[in-house]
Amino acid sequence: MTEALATRVNLSEFSHALGTLYETAYEPSNWQRAVDTLRDMFRANFVTLIVRPESDSDVGNMITAGKVFESRHEKRVQYNYPSPFVDLISDRVYTIGDLMGESEWRASPFYQHFCGPYGVFHVMAADIRTLDDGEFKIRVTRDEEADAFDETDRQLLTLLLPHLKRTLNLQTRMYANESVGLLYSEAVSRMMVATIVLDEKAQILEQNQIARTLLSEGDGLKRTQGRLEAAYPGDNRALQALIKDSLARSAGEKPESDPTIAEALSLARPSGRVSLGVVVKAVPPNDWVSGRQRPAAIVYIRDAEQKSQAPLKVTQKLFGLTQAESQLAVHLANGLSLEEAAEELGIRHNTARAHLRSIFSKTGVRRQTELVRIMLNSVSALGQPVTGS
Repeated sequence: MTEALATRVNLSEFSHALGTLYETAYEPSNWQRAVDTLRDMFRANFVTLIVRPESDSDVGNMITAGKVFESRHEKRVQYNYPSPFVDLISDRVYTIGDLMGESEWRASPFYQHFCGPYGVFHVMAADIRTLDDGEFKIRVTRDEEADAFDETDRQLLTLLLPHLKRTLNLQTRMYANESVGLLYSEAVSRMMVATIVLDEKAQILEQNQIARTLLSEGDGLKRTQGRLEAAYPGDNRALQALIKDSLARSAGEKPESDPTIAEALSLARPSGRVSLGVVVKAVPPNDWVSGRQRPAAIVYIRDAEQKSQAPLKVTQKLFGLTQAESQLAVHLANGLSLEEAAEELGIRHNTARAHLRSIFSKTGVRRQTELVRIMLNSVSALGQPVTGS
């Protein structure tokens, strides 16, 4: 840090700015506070982080410190007048003086229609390209009465750019992982598998919607003081033993064992319905993840009586069925007999038999049991909308 820069901003202020930036990596809502901090640091009237530029077909996404534009029209007017800050070399700081002279800037439509009316005269800009080839833009502005951005301002923004870039890299990578994780979670939910994540104290950390519904019913498995419990004492002892063993594997307390090994059991249900199938699997230990929020075990639960949620349109496309044939196939997959399915659909038994023959021909199966198997094991369930998860 040069002497001029050290005079311009002290270490405490600089450290605070870095702290607000890195806090955004795990909590995106902190971006507003970070941008506000940069505005104070640069004595600017506006600081804007452009996450996704606005266009005629996209409202864009930008975070601004300063008086925000009062209407959508005011934001969009800039796209009628090209900005001079285009095709910038990434990770390099520019000012208006680097691109054009003052008279040319004053005469430009972009300044006259978009900047001048909002008190923007001095502009400092940089584009940031992340590891996944994402492009972000930061713009720092002052009004005409303020001092122009000097070499010290340029050095300060140049010093901050690598930290901005690292923060954006962290956030985009986390968002990508979160998006993929959400798709995996939705896929598991669509296959009607309840999932429950436990911490190292066997407390429930997370659960999908299927699990919430199952636990709310309390039929064979319930939630008691944040923990899982089986309905019957014998089953509960077996369940707690499995959970305890998995937690020990996750904590590395059984070095001779494989933490990825899954244990299973069947839980009887007071209602008399088919028993729940339960698998408990340890989450492998990770030196970088600790504390109460560390996932330590995952419990998978399958209710064999749960009805298939295969959507009709996806089933039609997957097997080349008509709508009527698809409706019949879904009812059969849900355990109804041909006669029961015909009654449910309000069709004659002979019509149902004709549909079934056509279904057999199109799917290549010969028996109803085979049809049910391929329906339940197909990817059709993945095409359904997920609700409440």
